[in-house]
Amino acid sequence: MATLQGIRTAADHDGVITAIEQAEGYIASICFKTGPPAAVGVELEFTVHQRDDPSASLDRDRLCQALGDHAPTTLRADSPALPLRHGSSVTLEPGGQVEISSRPHASLADLHAAVGAEIEQLTAMLARAGLTLGETGVDPHRAPRRLLSTPRYDAMEAAFDRRGMSGKIMMCSTAGLQVCLDPGPAPELAARWAAVHALGPPLLALFANSGRFAGRDTGWASARQQAWRGIDPSRTRQIRIGADPAESWARYALDAALLCVRRPDGAWDTPVGVTFADWIRGALGPRPTYADLDYHLSTLFPPVRPRGYLEIRYLDTQPGRGWFAPAALLHALLTDLATVTRVLELCAAATGRWVEAARDGMADPILAGAARAVRELALERLELPSLLLDDVIEGSTRNG
Repeated sequence: MATLQGIRTAADHDGVITAIEQAEGYIASICFKTGPPAAVGVELEFTVHQRDDPSASLDRDRLCQALGDHAPTTLRADSPALPLRHGSSVTLEPGGQVEISSRPHASLADLHAAVGAEIEQLTAMLARAGLTLGETGVDPHRAPRRLLSTPRYDAMEAAFDRRGMSGKIMMCSTAGLQVCLDPGPAPELAARWAAVHALGPPLLALFANSGRFAGRDTGWASARQQAWRGIDPSRTRQIRIGADPAESWARYALDAALLCVRRPDGAWDTPVGVTFADWIRGALGPRPTYADLDYHLSTLFPPVRPRGYLEIRYLDTQPGRGWFAPAALLHALLTDLATVTRVLELCAAATGRWVEAARDGMADPILAGAARAVRELALERLELPSLLLDDVIEGSTRNG
């Protein structure tokens, strides 16, 4: 939704980090832009398929033709990478999944209008090339196949392959719905941070839709989350919930293994198990810069990632207009401290049930009870035109 914002200047960005405390202070300064919650945005990923044969391999040239001047430079080096009509950027995941990242909007109604129009625009662009968007959180038809080759993606695949197929599935076959919200006032940050994580298992269960992968039933409600759980836990596990979320995020980031190190030439691979803290201590020779630290933060994928705003990452992508329901529920459930406090009460029994949510979805009675309770709480708080409220109700009742 936005770029990382920090207190350092562009000139400082190449400064070398020589002490752990410098890195901790920098991360703490950029991770939460506190204040009254005002903006909301989404990042929507979709698998892309041939309309007449969704199980066929995606053709790079056809996708490039479809996206035209909106194609990212990872697909077409000379592309102007134009935004969509309301300012959303278009990027691609390694397997050719298309992602649109909205601008922040001042209201849910504004977000609905802008992103809805851009999905229509993207759908029409793809249709002219005989392509269509997928509707679930994992590719139900095809095995993972990488379409894009970049030093980052090469290093990612090499690192993840050490643990099996999950990393390749995550990179090439999954599609997520990310909701981006302001952290809120500083005095409420710890409670909101706890609540957005407490909502994870119930909402994951409520919106799980990716049980079928590569032509087979997986036995999981969200095979997307199954894949994410199979990759390096130092960069995907939940950040610790405590009184100081900024401190928890800083420690998480510095203790995470390096995924890659940018180099002007050659591979970006790194030795196994070297953390960013190790790099500061001299494990790779020359110490990292603040630009290296920013890049490292972009390679961490916890269920909620602080990027100045809260990037909520635990949801499967949804079909059609279905993206709006989880965005609206999350926005409503973090509106004020009283609502946040009630969320924590309603989700208490479901705390930590990430595996059950991904595997069993709404078949888990504890998760189903919490999901329905927070949905009702959100519907009580939402003030939307009836047509938009109907979208929320329809999108949040598909699974029960």
